[in-house]
This record gives sequence, structure tokens and C-alpha cells, in this order.
Amino acid sequence: MNKKFFTLLLGSMMAASAMAQVTPYGWRGPQHNGYYPDKGLLKEWPAEGPEMVFETSDAGKGYSSPLVVGDKVYITGLSEDENEEVFSCYNLKGEKQYTVAYGKPWKQSFPETRTTPAIADGKAYVISGMGEIVCLDVKDGKILWKVDGGTKYERKPGMWGTSECPLVYDDKVIYTPCGDQTTMVALNKNTGEEIWKSKPLGDKSGYVSPIMIEYKGKRQIVGSTCQTAIGVNPETGDIEWTFDDWGPKHQGRQGRDNIAPNSALYQDGKIFFCHGYDINGFQLQLADDLKSVTCTWRTETLDTHHGGYVLVNGKIFGSNWINNNDGNWCCVDWETGKTDYEEKWTGGAGKGSTIAADGKVYIFDERRGYVGLVNPTPEKFDVVSKFRVAKGSGAYWSHMHINDGILYLRHGEYFAAYKIK
Repeated sequence: MNKKFFTLLLGSMMAASAMAQVTPYGWRGPQHNGYYPDKGLLKEWPAEGPEMVFETSDAGKGYSSPLVVGDKVYITGLSEDENEEVFSCYNLKGEKQYTVAYGKPWKQSFPETRTTPAIADGKAYVISGMGEIVCLDVKDGKILWKVDGGTKYERKPGMWGTSECPLVYDDKVIYTPCGDQTTMVALNKNTGEEIWKSKPLGDKSGYVSPIMIEYKGKRQIVGSTCQTAIGVNPETGDIEWTFDDWGPKHQGRQGRDNIAPNSALYQDGKIFFCHGYDINGFQLQLADDLKSVTCTWRTETLDTHHGGYVLVNGKIFGSNWINNNDGNWCCVDWETGKTDYEEKWTGGAGKGSTIAADGKVYIFDERRGYVGLVNPTPEKFDVVSKFRVAKGSGAYWSHMHINDGILYLRHGEYFAAYKIK
């Protein structure tokens, strides 16, 4: 074999191996970017919506997403008295197998659970609204270890507490307490013992679930505090770069918390963040050594509140923030930041959450519970099909999940599964 070719092949295999060590079972799909790998999905739905597989109203109140691993569905919610967060397991018929209390909910506004579990090696990892990191055995829900990270690391939360889904990779589980003691910590996923903690930035935490990226054969954790986007060395916890130039509109928010709830998008050395409340969006270019970033463009069109966004065919799709009850649906070019469209979803729908699969974008209106199937064309906001979820309570803030041709939706204590293949 050609020596140069062998070296390149080995490097590619090592990079692929490194990325494969991040659990594919967690927040917003296998790559944690909102894109699901299912193929052969329906290109349009019946007028009444896809065929329902099951529905249940005993999950407990929450905003977290259902997660399917093998023949089980896992979800977090509040206990009946709303004094505890609970982890529940269902079979694929929607029949509950067990429920286990694991932690304390946030006690101020919006206490519903936020943590979508991460599953690795037969264990589930969750983070409570009060910052407890918990590991459970998925067979029966038994708690294997628990660390009160909020107290231990003197977390400094924003006004809605901890809202983070754990990043699990190698032998580590990540939590971002922020504050004056540390910014991000890695715990041993088998024991809960501390492996590393990064330096403090003195900032409050955001509501961001960090992601793992790979560039030039190196890995990095990309996350955000309240005021600062960060890149963290996954082996040492060193903060390798920071970015806090949120743009001109942010200047009017001086002295106020940023509302930073969205995980970054990543592709080929470029990172996209955006947050609501006119903080807007921006793309960063990583340096080859992953030690710094430069801003390549900004957008005032796309300032997603907390519904996430997806990258499909070189375009970013998501909704923006007009006010807490309203927003438009947008398409922005990945390379240039140019706005392709910004349009209303008519018929009483507003902004919401966004995922994608098999060349289509799936959107979930947070105002009235409309679910839409969208063609990812840059020419117009093209909703092919829609139906409405009328059951459940509270805001429709849960992000959707797709597994094996089934679409899983959650609204408060209610969640349901629909056949989309």
C-alpha cells in the first residue's frame, strides 16, 4: 500500500474512531445537530396526520424530548406532586415499564424537566433543574451514582435554573455549572468522580447543551455560558477559545442576562450560534489549531428563541423571535449568512422547534401544537403537510425525535408516536 495513502487512511480512521466515542443516543439525534438518519420517510402526510402508534399521558410534566434506544423509550418528567424529577421507561407500544425519581426540579418559573437523557453502555445520564448529575441503570432505573453538581461546584444559574442535556463521550459526562469555581466539569461516567474542571469565567450558565466537534484531526467541546461561547479541550478541560462579541443589538442588553438556549451547529470548521431576544446569530471560523475563532458573518434575521435549527443542503432552517409568543420561519445561507426567506406560518401557528430527516424539515409550533413537514427549499417557506397535537398541557417546547420511521412528540405530561414511514 502507498505509504502516503496509508497515513491518510489511518488519520481518517482515527478521527472517525474518536467521533464514534460520543454516544449517538442523546439530545437532538445521533450527531446532536437535529438531523436524524432515517430514510424512506413519507414525503407528505394524510390530511388528518400520520397514523398514530400510541399515546400516553403519564410521563409527568416536562419539556425534554423522548429518546428511543433499541426497544425502549426513555423520557424525564415531574412526579405527580411536582416535587421530584422522574425518569421513565416505556416499550414501543407506549406501555410504561418503570418510573424512578432521581433529582430536584427547578423551583422557580417553569420547573418542568428539561434534560433529555443520554444513553451509553446500558446507563442513562440526566441533569436535574438544580444541577444534579445522575447515572441510572436502564434495565430497572436503579440509581448507580449521583453528584450534586449545583452545590459542589457552586453553580451560578440564570433565572430558569439548569437546562442542560449531558454530553457523554469516552469515559466522561459533561456538566456546565459556571460561576466562580469552574465553568465546565467532566465526571467519570462509571463512578461520578471528577476527571477535570475548567477555569472559571465568573459567568452565569446559559441553557445550552454542549456538543463535540472534530476539526483537523482534533476534538473540541463547543458550548456557551450566559455571555460567552466557548471551545473546551475534551481531554483536559482547558478553555481554548472564547467569543463574546454578540453584535450591535446586544449592546442594548448590557447588564441583562443573555438567553442562550441553543446548541451550536457545526460543519467543516465553522460554528453557528444564535439566540433569541434580538441577540441574533453568527458564524465562527475555527483556527486550524482550534485555539481561536473569527466571526465570518452575522444575521439579524435568525435569532432562534429555544427551538434549535438545522442545516440542510447548505441552508440553516429555524424560527426567529419577534416576542415570546410569536416568530417567523427563516432560511439563511450557511456560507454567506444571506437571508433566503423570513415568513409567517399562517393559520394561528408561530415559532417553534426544528429537526430534519430524509431531506425534509420537521417543525413543531409552540403556540398551538401544529406539526409541519417542510420542503427545505430556499425559495419559500413550503409546508407540505401539517396536523395538530391538541392533548397535553403547557407550552409546546419539547423538541421532536425520530427513530425507525416513528416520530415522537411531547406536550407536557403527554407524548405520542406517529408512523411516518
